[in-house]
Amino acid sequence: MNGIFFAIVLIAFLSTCWHNITWVPVEGQAPPMEALSKAIIDSAAGSVELALGLIGVMTLFLGLMKVAEEGGMLTILARLIRPLMVRLFPNVPADHPAMGSMILNISANTLGLGNAATPFGIRAMQDLNKLNPTPGTATDAMVLFLAINTSSVTLLPTGVIALRAAAGSADPAGILSTTLFATTCSTIVAVIAAKLYGRFIFRKPIEANQTGYSDEVQNSGNQNDQSKEAAKGYPYWVTLVALSAIMACIPLTIFYGRLVSPWIIPGLMVGFLGFGVIRRVRVYEVFVEGAKEGFQVAIKIIPYLVAILVAVGMFRASGALEAMVNVIGAWTGRIGMPAEALPMALLRPLSGSGAYGILASIINDPAIGPDSYTGYLVSTLQGSTETTFYVLAVYFGAVQIRRIRHALAAALTADLAGVIAAVVICSLLYG
Repeated sequence: MNGIFFAIVLIAFLSTCWHNITWVPVEGQAPPMEALSKAIIDSAAGSVELALGLIGVMTLFLGLMKVAEEGGMLTILARLIRPLMVRLFPNVPADHPAMGSMILNISANTLGLGNAATPFGIRAMQDLNKLNPTPGTATDAMVLFLAINTSSVTLLPTGVIALRAAAGSADPAGILSTTLFATTCSTIVAVIAAKLYGRFIFRKPIEANQTGYSDEVQNSGNQNDQSKEAAKGYPYWVTLVALSAIMACIPLTIFYGRLVSPWIIPGLMVGFLGFGVIRRVRVYEVFVEGAKEGFQVAIKIIPYLVAILVAVGMFRASGALEAMVNVIGAWTGRIGMPAEALPMALLRPLSGSGAYGILASIINDPAIGPDSYTGYLVSTLQGSTETTFYVLAVYFGAVQIRRIRHALAAALTADLAGVIAAVVICSLLYG
């Protein structure tokens, strides 16, 4: 991200220098370098205003998600997907702590609880490493887990919805259908890629079998209550019904998404609070606790927004963005990827905060807006792809994995599938 940030600023400065040298004075028009200076100040001020407008919506959604989490929705979802996880990870014993941690991580990602997902993911990697016969080398189970993690099916991209609402979108939840479609496609591709790459390209290390882990490993996994509940699982038929219902939502949201989307946010408000009441959660106190976290998150992202929005503002004011659009836009536009969205697609696997800033700059641009095709596309890209390099660095770093084998290849393949699926579904619905 350091190199990308500096490169954007440097290109903008050099482009402005060239335009300033060749500039012919026009009455009422500021010199290019003066316009660049104004763009820097305006972008910095605008990024703070954006973050302040985001605080209310972010606190609302994180408050609702906290109620759902306290009511046990995360555990319910975890128990639903456990039968599927057992089949996907045959080399991980069904009663091993790693299984519960992976299930909770994926469940948290599905609900858009990124802050809760990371601790579960790190713990899952630590537990998987106890089954690793070759320390320092990623096992097939680790690779598959990370591939699924970076492309996880997302039901509620709450952060993106909040940003769209803050940008004045008339339909902030309109990306639910596009995100669900894109993440379903990317997750399927992630599983297939991880399995195929591991079998035909990269040498597969010997992993522990269903009974092959030591007593030390078996006894060292002190699971918390959530992990124990997740490890129980529902009957297979319940999982099949739930998965069928999710798959059925995809065509329904495609054909009736515009009619349903205005009901989503009020429905989430009533549904999550009602779920909390039924589960005997003190909804008001828990909501406030989650809202406090939302306030802190919105404040913490201000420096990131300032950095990337200033850089993007410079890039636009310098004329470099316009030049790139003119050169590349004619080619990428044919396949539904406007040149304005290209930086988003390229930066998302590298930097979540950077991509978040670019998303903010695009949907807050009066010439584009959150409800244009480009606005829907970049919102879907943000909600349906993960910061791949960050996830690999954090999770593998937690267990000192140096040889990642096909983890990066599988994750990037899933990212590419997510981008393609996002273009397809957004072109179909909003193109």
